[in-house]
Amino acid sequence: MIFIITILLLAGDFYYLKNIAGRRLVGLRWWNEVDPSTGESQWVFESLEPGTRQINATDSRFFWLALYIQPVWWILMAILAIIRLQFLWLPLVAIALALTIINTLAFSRCDKFSQASNFAGGAFGSTNLATSIASNFVSRMFRS
Repeated sequence: MIFIITILLLAGDFYYLKNIAGRRLVGLRWWNEVDPSTGESQWVFESLEPGTRQINATDSRFFWLALYIQPVWWILMAILAIIRLQFLWLPLVAIALALTIINTLAFSRCDKFSQASNFAGGAFGSTNLATSIASNFVSRMFRS
């Protein structure tokens, strides 16, 4: 019974973190799409537009800390199960590790994607590239 309840809680945690907590705490969301004609899998990342909502720094730190601590915790649980010779718990730990590592990798990629798109949006969005380069060049000339 503990095994089943833990699996259900892990599935609920995966869903909540992926779809709700990630969007509310750090403004990120991800999902996986499969092209029906080719069967090819593609990750899709979504982030809030800069300036639409302020992300609380404490919430963000808590989110990232919890996200990276979860796989470490489950690895320690696997080591403990092996040391205590309770191999029946290893499938549960393997499922938990799979879910937490998928979320960790996906949110890390999503964060890198959002930072890259924010950088590109800053260079291309409000002004064109030539204006950006010219203003940087002129400001450097007068600084020296």
